[in-house]
Order: sequence, then structure tokens, then C-alpha cells
Amino acid sequence: MSILGKIFGKIFPSARAETPAAPADAAGSLSPEEAAAASAASDVASRAAGAAAAASAAMAEVDVKALLDDMASKNAQKLNWKTSIVDLMKLLDLDSSLGERKELAKELGYSGDLNDSATMNIWLHKQVMNKLAANGGKVPAELRD
Repeated sequence: MSILGKIFGKIFPSARAETPAAPADAAGSLSPEEAAAASAASDVASRAAGAAAAASAAMAEVDVKALLDDMASKNAQKLNWKTSIVDLMKLLDLDSSLGERKELAKELGYSGDLNDSATMNIWLHKQVMNKLAANGGKVPAELRD
């Protein structure tokens, strides 16, 4: 799983939709092999559509700031997740090492110097907040700009 995927999984845990039941077989005069193939194709399409709809609905309901503020209030460490990608990753109980942040930067298309960690970290934090907002999470503008 990608690092961004892990972040999304921590913030949007209900986006992992249950697999919808397969539709009843209405194959009619198809051979058993054709009916099985049609059913499998329908099942895959149904699951994909259902998962996408459930993920979108689940993410749209998440107030990212409120969720992270609540997590921070329960954390023994004083973490500044609002400006620090390292603290955000720590708050989500993810590996916040430089290597992981470089991998996240590559995932998100960072074109700057990976050895300039201060600049990269600022960019990463904004990108993660923008991605959360672009995928339906409620993220205040001051955390995205």
C-alpha cells in the first residue's frame, strides 16, 4: 500500500467498503461457462462501483481537522500536525522517517531536492492536506494553502 494510501486509511477508515452481494443470476439461456463469466464480470463491476460510492460517501463525512484535533488531544506527545508532516505521520502512527517522507514525496510527484528536507516537508504537508480535501475530506483552507 502506498504511504498516501496508509494516511487515507487512518483518516478515512470507513472508506473500506463491504463487498456488495453479487446480483442474482439472470443468465437465462447462457451456457454454464458463459453464465459464470457474465456473473463474474457483473460482480467485479458491482463491487468497484459500490466501493467507489462508499469510499466517496465515507470521506465526504470526515471533518479532517476535528478528527486530527481529537486524536492529538488523546496523544501523550504534543504534536503539531497542522504544520508538520512528521507530526502528522506520528499522530497517525505511521513511520515518519526521512526515508518514508522521501517515498511519499516521490509518490506525490515532488520535483524539488529530496535532500532539502525542510522545503520537502512543507510541500508534503500541503500536498497531503490538498489530497485529503480533493478526495472529500473537510480540510480548512489555512491547512491547504
